[in-house]
Amino acid sequence: MLALTTTEQVRPGILIVDDEREELRFLTDLLRRQLYHVRSASDGMAGYQAALASPPDLILLDVRMPGLDGFAACRLLKANPATRAIPIIFLSSLDEPDERVAGLAMGGVDFVAKPYHPAEVFARVRIHLELAGLRRAAAAAPATAAAPSPHDPDEVVAAAAMRLIDDNLSAALTLAGIARSLGTHEKRLSQVFRRYVGMTVFGYLGAARIRLGRHLLADTDMSVQQIAEQTGFRSAANFATAFREHVEVTPTAYRQAIRQQAVRP
Repeated sequence: MLALTTTEQVRPGILIVDDEREELRFLTDLLRRQLYHVRSASDGMAGYQAALASPPDLILLDVRMPGLDGFAACRLLKANPATRAIPIIFLSSLDEPDERVAGLAMGGVDFVAKPYHPAEVFARVRIHLELAGLRRAAAAAPATAAAPSPHDPDEVVAAAAMRLIDDNLSAALTLAGIARSLGTHEKRLSQVFRRYVGMTVFGYLGAARIRLGRHLLADTDMSVQQIAEQTGFRSAANFATAFREHVEVTPTAYRQAIRQQAVRP
């Protein structure tokens, strides 16, 4: 057997996830010519499983794919300790600011627009590999420490669901929509959420919205109507009713009590 040279052994590993065969082939050839070790997957779930099986140094992840799309795959990757630290660069044919913001908010480090410009791809890949290397060096654990192992897949789904809910409290979330965003189905999501979180999905959503409402009442001058909108309620009245059920006082009374406590000597 031919022994690997030192250069071959330390080549950074890149995982490309894209359902478009021509684009996948183009990127793979492009990066292999730069001496990267490149693997590929044609859908979000296959990419997630490939990253778990052998974590790469960086992932290039297409946003729009059938089945488990790029954002859903990113949520799973960021919810699993074994893959959480891998930098993810999203690939997209749309130059939409909202899409970029959403991708960066859920943990992506960058976007590359299609059609690809080789110089831009090389630059972004190189920069983020270097940054990831610096982060690993800064947070290096003792040599005897065990590497993080993949959690139970159901636990990963529950963690990803909590993150999705926490990041979208003002949205009109549905069980079907949350399940679809995580590449699963409603029954499984309900079962694993209750098992790992100890409550229903909507029980958690309601509690998270009230928790945010308490923070906004205490630490901002936003009106009750504005807070209702930020926490996903249709009206100030609906927010006030839910708030009273959880906290046993009205939003206005809660804010007054917090401020009275703050001015006491």
